[in-house]
Amino acid sequence: MSGSTQHVPPDSRLLRMVARLESVLFKRRLAVLLAFAVFTACMAVLALGLRMSAGFEKTLPQQHEYIKTFNQYREALFGANRLIVVVHARHGSIWNPPVLRQLLGVTEAVNYLQGVDRSSVTSLWTPNVFFTEITEEGFKALPITGGDIIPDKLNPQVIADIRERVAAGGYLGNLVSRDQTSAMVLAELQDSDPQTGQPLDYRAFNQLLENKVRKQFENADVEIQIIGFAKAIGDIGEEASKVMLFFGVALLLTALSVYWYCRSLRLTLLPLACSLSSLVWQFGTLRLLGFGLDPLAILVPFLVFAIGVSHGVQQINFIVREIADGKNTEQAARHSFTGLLIPGTLALVTAFISFITLTLIPIPMIRELAIAASIGVGYKIVTNLVMLPLAASYFSFSREYAQRAIGRREQHSRWLSWLALVARPRNAWIVVALGTALFGVAVWQSQGRHVGSLQAGAAELRPEARFNRDAADITARFDVGLDWLTVVFEVAPAGQLDACARPDAQLFMDDFAQQMNGVPGVLSVRSVADVLKGVNAGLNEGNPKMNTITRDARGLGSQFGSANNQLHGFSSSDCRAQGVNLYLSDHKATTIKGVVAAVEAFRRSNQLSGVKIRLASGNAGVQAATNEVLERSELPMMLYVYGAILLLVLLAYRDWRAMLACCLPLTVATWLGYWFMKDLSIGLTVATLPVMVLATGIGVDYAFYIYNRLQLHLGAGLDISSALERTLHETGVATVFTALTLSIGVATWSFSPLQFQADMGKLLTFMFLVNMVMAVTLLPAFAVVLESLFPRRAGRLRTPSFAAH
Repeated sequence: MSGSTQHVPPDSRLLRMVARLESVLFKRRLAVLLAFAVFTACMAVLALGLRMSAGFEKTLPQQHEYIKTFNQYREALFGANRLIVVVHARHGSIWNPPVLRQLLGVTEAVNYLQGVDRSSVTSLWTPNVFFTEITEEGFKALPITGGDIIPDKLNPQVIADIRERVAAGGYLGNLVSRDQTSAMVLAELQDSDPQTGQPLDYRAFNQLLENKVRKQFENADVEIQIIGFAKAIGDIGEEASKVMLFFGVALLLTALSVYWYCRSLRLTLLPLACSLSSLVWQFGTLRLLGFGLDPLAILVPFLVFAIGVSHGVQQINFIVREIADGKNTEQAARHSFTGLLIPGTLALVTAFISFITLTLIPIPMIRELAIAASIGVGYKIVTNLVMLPLAASYFSFSREYAQRAIGRREQHSRWLSWLALVARPRNAWIVVALGTALFGVAVWQSQGRHVGSLQAGAAELRPEARFNRDAADITARFDVGLDWLTVVFEVAPAGQLDACARPDAQLFMDDFAQQMNGVPGVLSVRSVADVLKGVNAGLNEGNPKMNTITRDARGLGSQFGSANNQLHGFSSSDCRAQGVNLYLSDHKATTIKGVVAAVEAFRRSNQLSGVKIRLASGNAGVQAATNEVLERSELPMMLYVYGAILLLVLLAYRDWRAMLACCLPLTVATWLGYWFMKDLSIGLTVATLPVMVLATGIGVDYAFYIYNRLQLHLGAGLDISSALERTLHETGVATVFTALTLSIGVATWSFSPLQFQADMGKLLTFMFLVNMVMAVTLLPAFAVVLESLFPRRAGRLRTPSFAAH
């Protein structure tokens, strides 16, 4: 591209529209700013009522096969929203009066917690836990702690009887730990109150667990351990409430950095105040729409705030440079408005579209997150591109101050002159070659990225968190724990036999259970067949050889009736739905994926007439469905985002070279981010997917501002090297500074007690920096290479209308 390239007049219609908008707003700037102030005050009142809102149903992709199975059989079989409370004897076993009485107290306390399905509460002290006894009168199923057990009269003989009944009932490893130092209380939670219909408040429920269960019953002899979805969300909510501390630290560091950049308290507070205003508007709007703030999405509003700071710094940079060129503050503000309105709007609209595409993921929590983020980004167009220059026009800055600020900036940015060397064709080709090689390595190294959690316990919490320590202890001592996958067998009647009297179906399920026992990650398997084998052995004087499924249909039906009390959670009343529970060592993505693959392989290679295998219930089944939806959605989401970026660049520049120059560096940065996620063991989850979308939006901001300025100077007749050098001095400095400032701010999140927030801090820090590096190196290099390969004829360079103010 030579210096003789002619400048084409800008689109007069767009110029007239921007000029008319500028005239209207600045003539009525006081009224407009007062309207903004009133609106902010109203939204602040609404925002004060915004509360944390988490719900189990919000995490479910309702149209997925597994979730349809879960919803269909959640009443008949164990669901996924299970609470597990363990009473652990600190000294010796549980077989002593104080520990057993504490277990009774915990059982009663859990039973009366609001939100607990009382019919589901299970422990050694509940009447739904039976053992099988063969007497002279026949087969009997009796409660472990029936009417003959009085809590106040627990003597050694009574305790010995209970211990024998537990062994006879097969409860070692599930309700009682293998080492007999712990006993478990199980309960299913209702996601909404059946009387009021209001969603379960997980933070309030977590406080009940701590105050009514843990604090009341934990002492020097007994430790209370609690795990489950409700407990995890409650703990996350408690820690998420501390996010304001880290946001405050990030805000302070950002303010100090902006002050160092501009050396003006007013210009420091201005972009921060405008970005905070949009945050208040966002929170108020969410309250109006009836939304809460999900603990897993707590970072999103503050990430949107970061976008606002980025655009605010660009405005400050523009205004100061205009003042240094001899404009007064109002003229500088007007030029900043006209010069940055369209590129800023394009960048924010791109981010807006990026978030809106997330609503296509059929997970309610992600859709709420997408709506919240889109509202915030939409408001940024008003607060950072309109409110900021209007407010700045009332300030007064001397030309000497502006020139000193520009002088300091150029003094600190002399090293950027070296980057202009990439505009030389030979160097540009080298940079593009290096970028291409880096892209290839990133794609290769990011292969095998994991979808879902990569950590045992609650991945959102630190490994040393109380919840995760409890989860690890329970998994080590029990054959069952927090993580299980329920495979549903739909059994149809066969001929004269109803579903309860089909030996072939039970043998089929037993064969499935035996095969699953050898799958890595499966701790144990429990099914109807296990109970029926024990019943059959009991009917034959405990003969181990008879610990099998009877082949006699009538006998099997009779055993079903006899063992009905022991089949709670494993079979529907008509036996048409029977569950096989696979208890897993953890809910890591790799564990769940391997177990689901084994189930799918069995389903493909084994069929039985009248029996249908359906996946899946249990929390691992829900997690498997979520992981599959995220894995399927990731590529379409990114394609939608890049499609929107390409379309907006085409509309802005009417040049396919601009599309490639802006998007190719962004693509390299995205894959480097994937590589970073893999190396740091950060899986793709409902928390990380929006972050990658946001990082793409930030990268677009850098690309728009740099390419826009580069085109302006090229259109004015400068050669590519000179145009790039001026661009880097004018916009590159602000771009580098913004990236460093935002990186320093979010890097503090690495110290958060929430693991997912710490991971997001690391990921965002990396993405902010790598997008900046790509924007100031690969973008101009691509522009030079594309121009050398496909040179434009004289007079064909199109300068964006919004750049020629």
